[in-house]
Amino acid sequence: MNKRVKKGFIGALATTLLVSATMAQAETLRLLTWGGYAPQEVIEAFTKETGIEVEVTKSNNEDMISKLRATGGSGFDLAQPSQDRISSAQADFNIYKPIDLNRIDAAQIIPSMLDATKKSTTYDGQVYGIPHVWGTSGLVVNRKQATMVEDYTDLCDPAIAGRVSYRLKRPTLIGFAYAMGEDPFAAYNDKAAYQQILDKVEKQLVACKGNVKAYWSGGDALMNLVRSNEVVAAMAWDAGGWKLNNEIADVTFVAPKSGALGWIDTFAIPRKSKAEDAAYKWINFVMRPEIAAKITESAGNFTASNGGDEFVTAKLKAQFQESFSKADIDNIKWYPPVPPGLEEMEGKTLDRIKAAQ
Repeated sequence: MNKRVKKGFIGALATTLLVSATMAQAETLRLLTWGGYAPQEVIEAFTKETGIEVEVTKSNNEDMISKLRATGGSGFDLAQPSQDRISSAQADFNIYKPIDLNRIDAAQIIPSMLDATKKSTTYDGQVYGIPHVWGTSGLVVNRKQATMVEDYTDLCDPAIAGRVSYRLKRPTLIGFAYAMGEDPFAAYNDKAAYQQILDKVEKQLVACKGNVKAYWSGGDALMNLVRSNEVVAAMAWDAGGWKLNNEIADVTFVAPKSGALGWIDTFAIPRKSKAEDAAYKWINFVMRPEIAAKITESAGNFTASNGGDEFVTAKLKAQFQESFSKADIDNIKWYPPVPPGLEEMEGKTLDRIKAAQ
């Protein structure tokens, strides 16, 4: 081989190796997510179908923002922040890129959840999030001993005095506000109006103190109170209610008439994603109902996949469908981003309720 041919061969080989390395890098999806949201069997099925490897880093809201802020939105190709933690982070740190809705199979997503997430993750006229895993807080009720409990304020019914539990946290303030005919989320940007709502709820919760067996702070403590029959109605999470239903048939999660309070963990694309095509393929893959069911079984919460509940175990499917009708799902009050100063106002209200005699 003469020098010219040898040089050309080496150059061609180097180019091929460089292209191959670039392709290999592009075929790895770096996912920043929560525990349980990317089970191994789902990753293996995705890789088998697409040839794309998935590299998972488990995280939480604060850590996601910290990691992406430190790198200017690089290091990961797809992240899963909660819907109320996106627009403010984007405004402050510019760490995400807008979602190309034309690349999302919207027919696979529950419409009310897609609409709510688009609304809460819109910044400067562009959408930055797509819904994935969701859950709610509402009512966990013993249906034989607390038949009257259908909304948050029913926890104050004299018939169940001393057998009620809820947390002294902001979800309780918001849930009671909705049950009392208010719209606290609509008042988020009007502090005076929001304070009036808080004052109204404060009076109700102070009057209700005699009904409370204990203000729970940890899920295990609440579950033990229900197991021992000391508490027959509580404000708690849906997954906790279904877990108790596995043990006590009369106890389950009930979506309140005024609406369960909902959170959604989303899909958001970091600003310097190197595998954007892979990110969209992953989103559309995991939102298929039969794949979404595997994530529900892994994470313990349902996804926004339209029909995903049909593919979970028969027991979980029955629990979900008993707790949530389509109207209940459409009536979920999804948490919007919290404006500065509101949590301080809520904290003062909660302190007064706790101190009241």
